[in-house]
Amino acid sequence: MNSSERLTASIARAQPAPTGRVSVAIIGGGLSGAAVAWHLARGTGAEDLRIIVIEPREELGRGLAYSTPDPDHRLNVPERKMTLDTSDPLHFQRWLLSPEGPGLPPGSQIANGDAFVPRAVFGQYVADHLRPWLASGRVEHLRAAAIGVRREGLGYAVSLDNGEEVAADRVVLAVAHPAPAVPGALAGLQGDSRLVVDAYGPDALSGIAATDRVLIVGSGLTGADVVATLHRRGHAGAVHMLSRHGRRSKPHGPEQAATSADFTRPLEERALGLLRRVRRDLAQDSQAGLTWHPLFDRLRSQGPWVWAALPWAERRRVVRHLRGLWDIHRFRIAPQTHDVVHAEIAAGRLEPLSGRLVGARPQAGTIAVEVKLRGGALRRLEVERIVVATGPAHGSVIAANPVLADLARQGLLQADPLGLGIWTSPHGLVLDRYGVEQPHLLVAGPLARGAVGELMGVPEVTAWAEAVARHLAAETAVARASRTV
Repeated sequence: MNSSERLTASIARAQPAPTGRVSVAIIGGGLSGAAVAWHLARGTGAEDLRIIVIEPREELGRGLAYSTPDPDHRLNVPERKMTLDTSDPLHFQRWLLSPEGPGLPPGSQIANGDAFVPRAVFGQYVADHLRPWLASGRVEHLRAAAIGVRREGLGYAVSLDNGEEVAADRVVLAVAHPAPAVPGALAGLQGDSRLVVDAYGPDALSGIAATDRVLIVGSGLTGADVVATLHRRGHAGAVHMLSRHGRRSKPHGPEQAATSADFTRPLEERALGLLRRVRRDLAQDSQAGLTWHPLFDRLRSQGPWVWAALPWAERRRVVRHLRGLWDIHRFRIAPQTHDVVHAEIAAGRLEPLSGRLVGARPQAGTIAVEVKLRGGALRRLEVERIVVATGPAHGSVIAANPVLADLARQGLLQADPLGLGIWTSPHGLVLDRYGVEQPHLLVAGPLARGAVGELMGVPEVTAWAEAVARHLAAETAVARASRTV
């Protein structure tokens, strides 16, 4: 039984909803929250379910990831693999090329016909599909920020930053990623305008002059996006890209046959056994003329079963020792961005570094940075700007988010044992401080991945949103049936 099926099966343990129309409050209107709302609106009737999305942004569906206006911040997946509806893989592509869509933006298409469009375009796609439901009143958008949630009878009361409260029978936590953590060595620069903490923030890179020397901390997709933006703006100063192991996101591969690897027969219960299977099957695929891409695609598609079979201690080993390798193969870089990064390296304007920050000291006009390189050598740099591109600090999300912090204070929620987000059951229901499921409190989006598995890519996020919506729709059907008895 996969995670989606387990979620639906958990309905039998849920308490019946009170008489009357069931209300669902979705906290967060980024991709995860918008997708849950969209699937709920399509799968239930207005007489049975009230859908409320609490999101301060003007449009639903954009969130942090898809609100960036920078045309060089691209989807790292071709348009034919992006969709709000897993039963319709070409849903996004059809919209993109339809009269309602913008068509292919210049520079999006590569030689094989695939298109890697700006992320803002996907945000527009999600927003467009919510718009009819908003216009009809089927989905309600409350432009406010949730700041707290408390139990109220069998349901919840959600407190908003405008002083209002929303009563809800069900609550879906679809909160945003936390901001990146500032490395300890940069703590002394907190508040200094020369330190850019959020590379995707509004005008985050606009203050960087064309000749400024720049240190990018992080070499994954975010770091590559920073390089692409600087390149488009004609930046000519030296750029250093630092990461602990010097790993960069891998490129997409050629069209080829599928792998014969099957990680579900049998399922591994140890991280080391899984690693050995991957190495063995990679060697077999190589002998068959395949690259590593088909095997990682298979591992991704079978990920929910693979993850569910691993005990928590083994999951911790995977996160600690293998996550970095998984991420660079799983989250592949858009070809256009890959080409820019390599061109900048070849031109000598971008220098990749492997090591860790030791310290940073502000000086008149510059920042003196000390880096301990892999191998032990000490490297000193002088830069005008530092950009943190290490990705979200999921381990601090509860403390950073007022709603999650409020629920944790009440004992209704806790961090997962891996520090990836919120501790849930395998079917996404929040576990309280005693490990007891909260049947009407669910998590949509990446913060459930400690229990559920990979939830960072659009296909997984969409599939999980569908599962959450199915659970809520089925609960609504049970409540409707109880009212007619």
